[in-house]
Amino acid sequence: MKELELKYGCNPNQKPSRIYVSDGSELPITVLSGRPGYINFLDAFNGWQLVKELKEATGLPAATSFKHVSPAGAAVGLPLDDTLKKIYWVDDMGDLSPLACAYARARGADRMSSFGDFIALSDVCDKDTASIIKREVSDGVIAPGFTDEALEILKQKKKGNYVVIQMDTDYKPAPLEHKEVYGVTFEQGRQELPINDELISHIVTKNKDLPENAKRDMKIALITLKYTQSNSVCFVKDGQAIGVGAGQQSRVHCTRLAGQKADNWFLRQSPKVLSLQFVDGIGRADRDNAIDVYIGNEYMDVLADGAWERVFKVKPEVFTEEEKKAWLAQMTDVTVGSDAFFPFSDNIERAKKSGVKYIAEPGGSVRDDLVIETCDKYDMVMAFTGIRLFHH
Repeated sequence: MKELELKYGCNPNQKPSRIYVSDGSELPITVLSGRPGYINFLDAFNGWQLVKELKEATGLPAATSFKHVSPAGAAVGLPLDDTLKKIYWVDDMGDLSPLACAYARARGADRMSSFGDFIALSDVCDKDTASIIKREVSDGVIAPGFTDEALEILKQKKKGNYVVIQMDTDYKPAPLEHKEVYGVTFEQGRQELPINDELISHIVTKNKDLPENAKRDMKIALITLKYTQSNSVCFVKDGQAIGVGAGQQSRVHCTRLAGQKADNWFLRQSPKVLSLQFVDGIGRADRDNAIDVYIGNEYMDVLADGAWERVFKVKPEVFTEEEKKAWLAQMTDVTVGSDAFFPFSDNIERAKKSGVKYIAEPGGSVRDDLVIETCDKYDMVMAFTGIRLFHH
């Protein structure tokens, strides 16, 4: 198949729409189910590159959850403890395969943003992974293959309209890429920068102790940033992105957004949230939304009389600012990556509030000395990569 006609472009009024390879070669995909759209393919091809690189960098199965051409979450297949199983709503599924653990982590990091996601998997989709996907609101999935059991499960979603795409792993894109804006064609070399140990070897802080798990998390952060709309900042802990701040004009706003998402991820693990008693039959999205509101500043929206009864069996106590601050103080050894240099030390101050210990950024700001000084104040470890990772 050399071209695929799409229903429409980014919006229903943008017709005609199709995908094809400009040199006339075969498309590197097979559509096994559903009818993918324009944005589906943008998410699919960006997501596929991300998980392919995560697998190459870490040796572990990888997954990502994409929304509007940026990852809401990305992770590698490390085992889940009981708390993570509960906050990712997979505690009823027994032991999961490494690939299923990767997707549970990618989907669960920021469940509000992942609602209606497009999934990319580095490995052949198995029954465990398909079983998680089946219960979530999602648009589609791309993977190098699907077991018969997994494909049968996925084909049942959306009354047979769930998008399932198989990627040709032998596909090698041309070294130059093109895009068109307002009738003008842009050409550039593909972003082929390998994210490896050498890239993060230039440590500029007094503390130079970078353990292997922090190296892994730095690579996960930087690979995630390669496929996140800029400006972007990514917080990572224990093999998964826990907060992605994408597409902000100000870098400190990226850091604040990513940090708030990371805080929410950790607050969801607190006893106060884990003990919430939801009414029977509540939808997964309504439950996620209620948790998000409960741990935020608008908590009275779900705790007011007449409101809480629709969500909870028992009215929860307010999660006070003092309690949240005390719980968040326990979050440590977080890694943060930035797609361009931190121009001011306020980014480091905000990162510190979310337990950041390790930082990877390009360096090159006229205020690098102040940024390094702030890292040294908190005994952080910071590596300068020397390479910017803008993505548009």
